[in-house]
Amino acid sequence: MKAGPDIAMIASLVGDPARANILTALMNYRLADPDVAGVLEGLAGLAARAGHMRVRTGPKEPALRRARICYDHLAGDLGVQMLDSLRKQRLVRQKKQEIELTAEGERFLADALQISPDALAHPRRPVCKACLDWSERRHHLAGTLGAAIMTRFTELKWAARDSAPGSRVVNFSRTGEKRFAALFGSSE
Repeated sequence: MKAGPDIAMIASLVGDPARANILTALMNYRLADPDVAGVLEGLAGLAARAGHMRVRTGPKEPALRRARICYDHLAGDLGVQMLDSLRKQRLVRQKKQEIELTAEGERFLADALQISPDALAHPRRPVCKACLDWSERRHHLAGTLGAAIMTRFTELKWAARDSAPGSRVVNFSRTGEKRFAALFGSSE
């Protein structure tokens, strides 16, 4: 046996269907760190590509389906819409399995949201990452860019997490709705 990481031990933690269900549910709440989330998202993507899909309905609560926090970035209808818009405007582009910020995207962030591209660099986290949205079954934007945009929405008081304990719902202010629509298209 070769020395190195014990992947069999980690695999046994997620290999049992009951444990996998628990971990999948925890993806919507709290995990140890972003690396664990990345591994689980990667395994979910691998299972989907291999044709191993579970039938799962998304959230039934309309507010949760519309906009919610996924770790530290925007998810739900509005999160998916935002990534679609960024792609359509050519502010991000798909490069093989990764998403990258374009020069136009850097200018857009600086001008529209006062987000410095230099502030997005992180040694252990990509700038842009596609995160599979469990209600839409399409991707929303994660990575340091997704987190920076959500932080900026909060700083500008365009959006805020719902005040109910444990809620992941994100509510947009009237101004936030208008600014979001101006930047990323209407949600109607």
